Amino acid sequence: MSGKVGVTGATGNVGTSVVRLLAEDPDVESVLGLARRVPDWSPPKTEGAAVDLSSEQAQLAGLLTGADAVVHLAWAFQPTHDPAATWRTNVLGSIRLFEAVAAAGVPVLVHASSVGAYSPGPKDHAVDESWPTHGWPDAAYCREKAYLERALDTFEREHPEVRVVRMRPAFLFKRESASEQRRIFRGRFLPGPLARPGRLPFLPDVPGLRVQALHTDDAAEAYRLAVHTDVRGPFNLAAEPPVDARLLGELLDARPVRLPRSAARSAIAAAWGLHLLPASPHLFDAVLRLPLMDCTRARVDLGWSPQHEATDVLKEFLDGFRSGAGAQTAPLQGHKVG
Repeated sequence: MSGKVGVTGATGNVGTSVVRLLAEDPDVESVLGLARRVPDWSPPKTEGAAVDLSSEQAQLAGLLTGADAVVHLAWAFQPTHDPAATWRTNVLGSIRLFEAVAAAGVPVLVHASSVGAYSPGPKDHAVDESWPTHGWPDAAYCREKAYLERALDTFEREHPEVRVVRMRPAFLFKRESASEQRRIFRGRFLPGPLARPGRLPFLPDVPGLRVQALHTDDAAEAYRLAVHTDVRGPFNLAAEPPVDARLLGELLDARPVRLPRSAARSAIAAAWGLHLLPASPHLFDAVLRLPLMDCTRARVDLGWSPQHEATDVLKEFLDGFRSGAGAQTAPLQGHKVG
């Protein structure tokens, strides 16, 4: 039984799924959802509190007092042109959260790391959780995720009484996250109808562009299991099959055309430099180097397995992208499609 569970980033892509599953869990008495803006959306057994992790004045320990577990999901992807801003929220804010967990005597911390924390790795076979987590240093997202892995190394040594679990999921999608992820990564200038099958004449096939995906609800189930299960350490989370240009081409009815890395990066860098594309070329560099992950440990130690294949995850997401799908929170607000 886990009485009170705190969830940071409760209104985002992953947070809404985690909060919903915890609220439905008979072994959870109450859920405290922490976010910068408290939404009208409030599942049973759930209360919300407005907290900005980037603020040194945030009274985190007081909010977390009495909690049996904290799931830390809060993360800022933007502004990519101001890495100091994301560092304040993602790194310094997370460290404040870790310190508050210890100060409040919370016995369990489940932290959202990422495949982005991993050092460059293979695309032809999967690696387990022992693969180095030094990230790709030129990409702020990877640099921050990797830094927090080191921060947690220190935290675990100093606070062995806290059971720390690190989740390293692949790219997470659900229908309701489509509008948010469009704003974060693609920007407002990419028309939704282009995601309809047959609308793209060709699809760029860039060497190294082979990654893994996972339904957000499947990731949320892994977080829920980690709250209840006496496990520690990292867990890879991903669904099969890996996603590449061939698979995307089949979904979009578009012909993959080989494109050199340099040409693709130059186009992304130009669009990013002109503020036409939110996702940076540095993140593109990192994606091309991410390893494929082996999820055996999650299956064996957590009893977890994804309920959605990656192909179905992308179909659902693309449908949401085309229709401007969203949800009743500020981050997941829908987008009107013309």
